[in-house]
Amino acid sequence: MKLFTREELLPLARRQPEVLVDMFLALQQRLVELEQRVKELEGQVARNSSNSGKPPSTDGLAKPAPKSLRQKTGRRPGGQPGHPGHTLQPVAQPDHTRVHALDRCTCGECNGCSLRHQPVLAYEKRQVFELPQKPLEVTEHQAEIKRCPVSGCRVTTPFPAHVTAPAQYGPRFKAQMAYFSNDHFIPYQRLTRVCQDLYGQPLSEATVVSTNQRSYENLELFEQTVKTLLPQSPVNHCDESGLRVAGQLHWLHVVSNAHLTFYGVHPKRGSEAMNDLDIIPRCKNWIVHDHFKAYFTYEDCLHALCNEHHLRELKFLWEEEQEAWADELSRFLLEANQRRKPQGVLDQKAFKKIHAHYKAILAKGRRRHPGNRGAQSKAANLLDRLEDYDLCVLAFLVHPEVPFTNNQGERDIRMEKGRQKISGCFRTLPGAKVFARVRGYISTCRKQGRNILNELENAILDRPFIPSQPIRAP
Repeated sequence: MKLFTREELLPLARRQPEVLVDMFLALQQRLVELEQRVKELEGQVARNSSNSGKPPSTDGLAKPAPKSLRQKTGRRPGGQPGHPGHTLQPVAQPDHTRVHALDRCTCGECNGCSLRHQPVLAYEKRQVFELPQKPLEVTEHQAEIKRCPVSGCRVTTPFPAHVTAPAQYGPRFKAQMAYFSNDHFIPYQRLTRVCQDLYGQPLSEATVVSTNQRSYENLELFEQTVKTLLPQSPVNHCDESGLRVAGQLHWLHVVSNAHLTFYGVHPKRGSEAMNDLDIIPRCKNWIVHDHFKAYFTYEDCLHALCNEHHLRELKFLWEEEQEAWADELSRFLLEANQRRKPQGVLDQKAFKKIHAHYKAILAKGRRRHPGNRGAQSKAANLLDRLEDYDLCVLAFLVHPEVPFTNNQGERDIRMEKGRQKISGCFRTLPGAKVFARVRGYISTCRKQGRNILNELENAILDRPFIPSQPIRAP
């Protein structure tokens, strides 16, 4: 666009005033467009993990100050009255007992007389928990060789099934390596150094790889059982996150609840992956998710939306764009959740009343953002979702098994980001699938209160823990 000087515009305005009007309107329209664009860019800069769906890893060095969306309860920090605590407690049968003899009196009145021949009245006991001096024990298996008196052949006693080499690591040691690798994400090279430092023995990376592979193969029945039980559960949490495999973007999918966890790796994110993993298509009860459109293609299950995502988006609209309705709706959702905890779910009459209040708040936002179902603002898009899926948003108020958020699924998948930060990406797709299955086994065992090392040892010995029927919600 050409820029005119004052001297050029004055004669032009006297001869053709309509031209100047057109130029003014065009500039005005352009100014409106630029202001809108600046507002959008400022909004992009202002978005972070606390007020949008962006992950914390995108915050960079300028991380936002922590600000919880929870309301104050008035309780003091720390454990509450009645909390059992986890203080180190003495054991009934210690491994070793050391008696400290009392030879001289310390009362201060007898000048230290001898107590060597006095009877012991009682013992004051204190226990010290310590690692053994030699944490790695070596057991030699000796198989007897004899000669048959009839045939004259030399015969040998068979070794136990897991003893297959002249020198090898035992199943419990391998379980600990699998635990370090899949639960604490220690890379293979560092794990060899850990073994050398802790046990004074060399460990090859191939040993860790073969241990994980063997666990993966022995856990096939476990995974099939979990995939059978999850669709029968009253509520499941679903989420997905990007995963780098062989230099390409893949997706780690999770379907889980308070008792079971399944992880699946797939090149796709949407319904193609969900169909291949074959859990969500068989769900008939509630699934909780973050409004990823692919989930709504499954119409046989009931859908509940994560309100933690809504609270973050509403926080952004209130703090950055001064949308009063967003702040009001945020407080409405938090208060409704707080009331539900002591009072339980609502009956039909009470729900109609609170549903009307919910729609009244949305109406205030709609007056500011009429919406055209085309290109529109973030606020208008959020209003569309909250209006179209109102019963999915408020399902937690009517159904006791439906939670307020999808935190279960997000907690179960969050470890994947930590794993990539510590150990990097996966070199092969089979390696990623090994990690997903073993990690799902560890997560399920932990949820069911089982000892992780014992269960990993059982998995290596091909007798893994197999979960039973899903626990029904009350």
